[in-house]
Amino acid sequence: MRRARITLRTADQSHAPKLHALITANLEEGRLLPRTLGELEVHAERFTIAVRGRKIVGCAELAPLSQVVAEVRSLAVDPSVRRNGVGTHIVEELRRRARREGFEKLCAFTHAPGYFIHLGFSIVPHLWLPEKIFRDCVGCPHFRQCGQFAMVVPLDEVDDARDRPLDEGVDDAQGRPLESESGAVPDRSAAARFA
Repeated sequence: MRRARITLRTADQSHAPKLHALITANLEEGRLLPRTLGELEVHAERFTIAVRGRKIVGCAELAPLSQVVAEVRSLAVDPSVRRNGVGTHIVEELRRRARREGFEKLCAFTHAPGYFIHLGFSIVPHLWLPEKIFRDCVGCPHFRQCGQFAMVVPLDEVDDARDRPLDEGVDDAQGRPLESESGAVPDRSAAARFA
């Protein structure tokens, strides 16, 4: 049986319940902070989602922290499609969006720094991202006991893949191309290191 192609697109408010379910399912692994359904309804359009058929199999939010810094937040991938590059393609799409929207840096706070290092991010002291600290961290119950690594990538070093040929980006086990809503194909070079 042939599996449906995975595509990337921007979420809308109608996707909020499915986003909430995917994020909540990933909470049990201890890698994400909880999100309320109401919060996801308000911010749904910030999310890039990976869809196979009618099922959302991955998501992440591009959350603006200031005029120059945006964050990859709530990156979650359904276990059925992990290790196929879905998360990598979502992050690459968020990088392109952040660059197009004029941000200078993209950050992530994670328990899995190796994943983001392979995507070009660097570990930095938390204090290098005061926008995040004062916006979110000081109110978090894990503040000062946080096990997450602060990661950042300058967006002026990001290669914009909008004009790359479609055959460079593949996402599923059968090698079918993964397309974003904008038609951009994610940079496969970083994803290839996970194969």
